[in-house]
Amino acid sequence: MRILLVQPRHESELGFYDFILLEPLGLELIGASLTGHETRLLDLEDLPRLEAIAADFAPRAAGVSCSFTVDTYAALDAARRLKAAGVPFVFVGGHHASLSPADFQDPAVDAVVLGEGERTVADLMECLAAGDDPRRVAGLALNRPEGQLTTPFRPQAARLDDLPAPDRSLSKPYRHRYHLALRQPLATLETARGCPYDCNFCSVWKFYGRRIRAKSPARVLAELADVAEEQVFLTDDNFLLDVERAEKIAALVRQAGIRKRFMFQARSDTLVRHPEVIDAWQAVGLEAVFIGFEKIDPAGMAAVNKRNSVENNERALHLLHRRGVGVWASFIVDPDYAAPDFRRLREYVHRLGIRQPYFSVLTPLPGTELAQQLKDHITTANRELFDLLHAVVPTRLPLPEFYRELSRLYLSAYARSGYAMSSLLRTGGLILSGRVRWSHLARFTRTVRHFTDPSLYLLAHGKR
Repeated sequence: MRILLVQPRHESELGFYDFILLEPLGLELIGASLTGHETRLLDLEDLPRLEAIAADFAPRAAGVSCSFTVDTYAALDAARRLKAAGVPFVFVGGHHASLSPADFQDPAVDAVVLGEGERTVADLMECLAAGDDPRRVAGLALNRPEGQLTTPFRPQAARLDDLPAPDRSLSKPYRHRYHLALRQPLATLETARGCPYDCNFCSVWKFYGRRIRAKSPARVLAELADVAEEQVFLTDDNFLLDVERAEKIAALVRQAGIRKRFMFQARSDTLVRHPEVIDAWQAVGLEAVFIGFEKIDPAGMAAVNKRNSVENNERALHLLHRRGVGVWASFIVDPDYAAPDFRRLREYVHRLGIRQPYFSVLTPLPGTELAQQLKDHITTANRELFDLLHAVVPTRLPLPEFYRELSRLYLSAYARSGYAMSSLLRTGGLILSGRVRWSHLARFTRTVRHFTDPSLYLLAHGKR
């Protein structure tokens, strides 16, 4: 049976897409599970030709990914176009679709895949191929005229090693486009799923039911050996949940002689307790670590239930900087911030010498504890505003002033003369070496410029 997998991309004047564009790892995992079928993946520039490709390929079923809330309308648009093009069965899956299936109660969508999709989609496709009733497939929300019908719950896979490795050949036409900031081309690698922490702004721990599952070091090495790109981002929400395992993976990478440039996400408290793991990974190519600093004072950390300390953040920053490892530090901006709060955050970033800070607006994303707490205060149903850059609950400052202060955070962080000069020299070297294309540099520069333009933040509020 022919199956089309589609990765829609939300487009706007303001957003993180020109800054971060990762391969559709979820669809590559789904595609790998569809043995015995003819599967094709569409991403990026092929989407304007969606109808023509669907007509030529003539799939029996099509799956659309929606992992992020901000992609809701793009995913619905793709589903409607596929159904209008004559695709008999259209389903939607992904993180957001699982946590908010009601967003896809639409005539163009036949089913929503709930939770992990590898085995559910494989069973669903076998069911359709045999002409059976999808109601017998566990893990679905089926759209019916009378409403959504949820089929029996599907437990998560007991072992990630039992699931197939991603089929990266599906995204081959697009792989040169995937990037993280100026790191391009870039591959992603998943080594574990889940998180034991319960930050109130995050839905990862709810999606996985607080359960942690990790691939064995040998399995991680086998997947890494299949990655052609030099730069690899490990997508685990906290790669260092098991420090001993992380060190074993680093040892296997070193023994295999694999040379990559790695980036991963980690908590600062783990880095502080285990600086040896930084050394182990730096020896095999660690270049940067993403750390959710979130707040700059204990009250702020407690408010988001981070269960960490500002002191740990600062110690981890020092440990990494001393070793020459880059730090991507993310901070949460409260809608309740007044001008002095913004000023303190700017001064804090400057005082610590954080070279790559990222600022996101506290957003009650579907499926989070925060969404439950603020459900009576959310001011809009427009999913395009749930991009972590717009306020969807009332702000203390007038909205234009709030966005002026938010844009000043980016302007003060990335327009400093020292940062600008070092970035220019580094980028020049990347271009000369062929590791960054001029076209990508232009998109990246445009993104930074947009982040510092307060007028662009207001534009989306007038849509939908």
